[in-house]
Formats: sequence, C-alpha cells, structure tokens
Amino acid sequence: MGVALALVVAAVALVQARQFALLKHTVTYQDDYVVLSLYQVEAEYLRLREQWATALHDGDGLDRAALQLRYDIWVSRVGLLHNERTARLMVGNADYAEPLGKMDAFIARADSLLGTSQPLPVNAASLATLKPELDALGAPIHSMTLSASHHVSQQIAERNSAVRRHNQVALALTVFLSLLVLAFGLMAMRQMRLLGERQRALVDLTAHLREARRQAEAASEAKSVFLANMSHEIRTPFHGLLGMLSLLRDAGLNARQVDYLRTATESADHLLTILNDVLDMSLLESGRLTLTEEPVDLRDLLREVESLMRPQAQLKSLALHIDADPGVPEKVRADRTRVKQILFNLVNNAVKFSDRGVVVVDLHRAYADDGKEQLEFVVTDTGIGMDQATLERLFKRFSQGDESRSRRHGGTGLGLEISRSLAQLMGGNVTAKSVPGEGSSFSFRMPLHAIAPAPKAELPVASAADPALAGMASLRVLVAEDHPVNRQYMAALLEGMGHRPFFAGNGLEAVQAIREQRFDIVLMDLHMPLLDGVGATLSIRGLPDGVAATVPIIALTADAFAQTRERCLMAGMNDFLAKPVSPERLSAMLRRLFGGAHGPETAPVGATEPPAAGPTPVVLDRATLNAALRAMPRERLAHLLQSFFEEGPEMVERLRVALRDGQALDLRVNAHAARGAALNFGLSALAQTAQALHEGATHVPAHEIARLIQRFEQLLTASREACEAAGLLEPVTE
Repeated sequence: MGVALALVVAAVALVQARQFALLKHTVTYQDDYVVLSLYQVEAEYLRLREQWATALHDGDGLDRAALQLRYDIWVSRVGLLHNERTARLMVGNADYAEPLGKMDAFIARADSLLGTSQPLPVNAASLATLKPELDALGAPIHSMTLSASHHVSQQIAERNSAVRRHNQVALALTVFLSLLVLAFGLMAMRQMRLLGERQRALVDLTAHLREARRQAEAASEAKSVFLANMSHEIRTPFHGLLGMLSLLRDAGLNARQVDYLRTATESADHLLTILNDVLDMSLLESGRLTLTEEPVDLRDLLREVESLMRPQAQLKSLALHIDADPGVPEKVRADRTRVKQILFNLVNNAVKFSDRGVVVVDLHRAYADDGKEQLEFVVTDTGIGMDQATLERLFKRFSQGDESRSRRHGGTGLGLEISRSLAQLMGGNVTAKSVPGEGSSFSFRMPLHAIAPAPKAELPVASAADPALAGMASLRVLVAEDHPVNRQYMAALLEGMGHRPFFAGNGLEAVQAIREQRFDIVLMDLHMPLLDGVGATLSIRGLPDGVAATVPIIALTADAFAQTRERCLMAGMNDFLAKPVSPERLSAMLRRLFGGAHGPETAPVGATEPPAAGPTPVVLDRATLNAALRAMPRERLAHLLQSFFEEGPEMVERLRVALRDGQALDLRVNAHAARGAALNFGLSALAQTAQALHEGATHVPAHEIARLIQRFEQLLTASREACEAAGLLEPVTE
C-alpha cells in the first residue's frame, strides 16, 4: 500500500509539474506587449506625420524642435520592436517583417536630416523629399497593428483554453487524491482493526504461553521429583544387588561363573551410573543443585581418586600417574564431592577409551583471562583420540566420542555435559584437546581459594586442677550420642575437666531428659536414630518450660560443612563443634559460655612431636592422641580403645549388611559413626576410609564399596597394631 501510494503521488506530481510548465509557458510567452508597442509606433507615426505636414506648411519658419521631438519619439518606439519577442513574432510573417523593414529604411534616410549628426540642413525642400515615403508607411504600419491584434486575440483564447484545461486536470487530480486518501483511510481503519485483532490474539497467546510455561515448569518440577524418587527407589535395590554380587564373588565360583558375575556386575554398575547421571542432570536443569564449600586437602583428594580408579586402570594394564605441582597450596575451599565427581568422570573416560599406555592427572596453578588464579586439573591419556567434528559435539547432551554402530564403549553421553555444568557452576570450565590415534587431554579449571595453613602451636589442656578452670563451677552436661565408644570418650573428657556428664542414646531420650532434669549445657550429636540432633533441638526449643527451652545446645558432628552449620543455627543451637572434639576446643567453648579464666578461644590441632618411623604416622594422628592423653589417664584411653576395637567386627558386619540390603542410608549412618569415633582416637587412616564410605554410599559402585569395607576391616587390625606399638594397648595374647 505504501509503495502504491508513493507511485500515485509521484504520478500526480509529474502531471502537476507538466501542467504548471505549460501554464507558465502560456502566460510567459504572450505578445500583448508587442501589440502595445505596435499601437504606440502607429500613434507616434501619426503624430510625426502630422508634425511633418505642419513643418512643410510653415516653410522656412518651421518648428524644428517640435519636429525633432516627434521624430525621436517615433524612432525610439520603432527601436523597441527590435527585441526577441518581436523577432519571434515576425519569423515567417510578412505583416511584421515588411513594414518594419520599410520603417528601418525610412529612418536610415531621415537620420540625414533629423539624426544626431545632421549632415544636411532641415528645410521645407528636404522635408518635402521624404514626405511621400513617410506617407507610404501609414498603410503597412496599420496593417501590422491589425495583424498583431488578431494574433494576440488568438493567444488569449489559447491561454484561456490552457487555464481551463489546467483547472480541469487540477480538479480531477484533487478528486482522485481525495478518493485515494479516502481509500487509504479505509484501508488504514481496516489495518487498525486487524492490528487490534492481532493484538488481542497476541494477548491471548501470551496468556496461553504463560500458562504453558507454568505447566512446563510444573511438569519439569514433577519430572525432577519423579526422577529423584525413582532414582532413589531404583538405586536402593541396585545397591543390594551389587552388594550381593560382590559377596558372591568370594563364594568359590568356577571360571565361567566368575565371567558371568563380572558381566552382571558391569551391567549393573553401568545402569546405576545412568541413574546417577539422569538425577544430576535433572538437578542442574531445575537449578536446585547447590555447591557446599569446605576446606579440601587437594593431595588427599587426589589420593582418593587414585585409590578408586587404580583398579580399573590395572584391569586394562594401564599406568595411572597422579601428580600435584609443589606450588599448589595444601588446602583450598571447594565442594569436595563435586570436584571428585568431575575428576572421576574425566579419569574414568580416559581409562575407558585407552587400551594401552598411561593416564596422567596433573594439578597445577593457572591464570584466567582476567588474571585471577585458578586450579587446573589436566587428565591426559594415550587412547583412541578424537577428530575435530567429535570435539565440537563432545559436550552436547547424549553425545559420545564413539557413536559408530559397533561402538565398544558404553555410556549415556551425559557425563561430560554434567562435568562442564558443574565446573561452570564453580566459576570454571572443562575443555578438551585431542589428536586421533594419539590420545586426548581434558582440562578442568576452577577458581583458586587457598586457605592459609594454621600455625602449629600447642595450648595447655584444661583439667580439673588447671588454673584456667579455677573460676568455673562444675557443670551438668547432657551428651546426646548414640555411639557407645564416643560416649565413653566424652565422659572421660568432661570428668577430666571436673564436670558431670549424663548421656542419651538418641534425640527422643535427650528431649525426655531435658523435661525431667536440669542441665547446664547439651552436647548434641546430629546423626542419631529415632530423632536426629536438629529435630531434638527443635523439640527442646518448643518446650513450655522457659528454663529448659533456653538451655545452651552445642552441635557435635563430623560433617563440618557450612550447610550443616547453618541448619544447626537455624534450628536454635548455640554453637558448633566438629569431631574429633579436642579438649582445647571443648574447654574454650565452656569458658566462653560460662566464664572462667580468660584464654584463647580455639586451638589448632596439629602434630606436636615428630612422627615415629614406620607405619604409625599413616595410621595414627599423634596430635589427637596426645590431646586425649592430656585429657584422661592412659589407662582410661586404653580402655576406650579396647572397647572400640572389640566393637570393630560388629561394625564391619553392619556395613556389610547395609551393602547387601541396599540400604545406602544405613551405610552412611554407620560409616559416619565409625568416622567420628576414629577421629576422636586419632585413627586417621581408619577415619579416612570411613569418610570415603560415607561419601560414596549413594554413587560409588557396589564392588568399590565392598572393597572399601574390606579395607576398613584391614585398617582395624592395622590401627590396633599401631596402638599396641605405641604402648596404648596391651598386645593380644592367644
């Protein structure tokens, strides 16, 4: 419509311009002025002829000045006929050209008498000579005037006709433009109506899309919940299945049965990995996956990765080398579980796609484009490698390095995308480089948040006779702890400080004890049966007795995470003590709450003496043992250790039953309890293995869990032997 209207307006403009040009031409090139000049020439001619006759009548007494004036005026009028308009009018017209020529000829002869030079005298005789020629000009001049009048009349008629035609065209164009504007207005109204209808349709569509989006989000949320529930429901029997398969491996099978068992185990592990990947992807899509930062010992983390991945590498005769640059700090703040998940995925892929050579994991410092420090884990293998097309689709969902019909390597194609998403959630990234046939290199970068090492200092341990507690009265302390050995340990600590401990085996017993008795403080373990520490705290804070409801409650747990601390404080707890509970920190906590001599609030726990030679430094933490010895007599510590090791076989059996029945929660609870007790006695290697069981209960393959349980059982023996070697226990005699 716009183009059509523009073309019409352009055509109208052209017509108007042409009409204007024609009208201008008609008006401009008129001969009215020429006719007026001719009338003036004829009038002045008649006056000259009359004056000429008067001069002849006067004879020698003629009035030469009057004759000269008439002649000059007439000559000037004739001169006005010598212009462009007159020339254009006279072209091809004898009525104009002949009279003008005769007048010019007469003027040429008369100038000899009346011209400016006046070579001849003016008298009656000379005037009489020119008189006939002057008279002869009358008829031609009159004829020229009449012809010009007729010509002008014709021009006026033509001009009137042109103006009339112009007016008609202008009127037609006006009508046409009016109709065009009317049509355009109607079309504009129609377009406005259509636009209104479209706007209403868009509003309706927006409402539908908003509703569809809400339904899609609800469906996505329902899908995430469904996936979480289904993965849990499927994972639980799968852990039992894998546990039974791992136990079946030691049942004296023949070679064929072992092969069948291995195939079944690998298939089950593969399916469990798919479930874990789908669950992680659903959490990432819903935005509910959060990071929990904590202090992480990088070299310990690498050792854990190595211990879990080395069996897979050995099955394929691959060398696995893990190294950390000396410039990398010992501890950083990071999400330990997610960092290990990314490294497990990268190393597992490197092992899976390599049939020979070596898999190398390097850790060093790096720098981002903005100059900020980063940690870079580089996983390099000598496997099949990838071409550029494979690299471009590598981090896309459900995309795999080997997508041929005969591909030998399984997988969901989600692992690398999950790893990159987790790395980006941390503020880093995962990138890849590869050469077909030579191997691949994956780089995982994350921000470096280093933790400065704590100064190695030792503070005197408070005891009942210690001046630091001289101003503190004996306190009634309720300890809610389900592990019997931990209860004995806490009793020794509190009694050594001059306080009276009371114990509850779970959260319900703790709440009941608070209702029935008065306590100065409650030390609340978080992980307990029937009712955990957070639930017990909420129940206590809701008691109608104001004194009981406001008793100080201190959380005790081995989960020293920021998220756990936040849960404790939101539940109403006063503070947080991480296991192992050192005498120094417990003493500082009590001083802060109940007064007494001033002293340092906290004391870092570290080695206070050079470690002994042999395996003891790996198995035992001398700093924790020394702190325990300062808090209680050696005989009591020996009694506690003896009780712990006597319960060891039962603890191992509970772990195996949880694995066999697929009860990941029971596995985590028992591993957590074992870790807390081991930390209290400085059994560091045993505590580390229990921590691995606790963290891997839900996502580590069952055969690896079985291997960790076996290692835990072996470390029980090694830890007892180390305690015996350190003189803490009497050797077992048969």
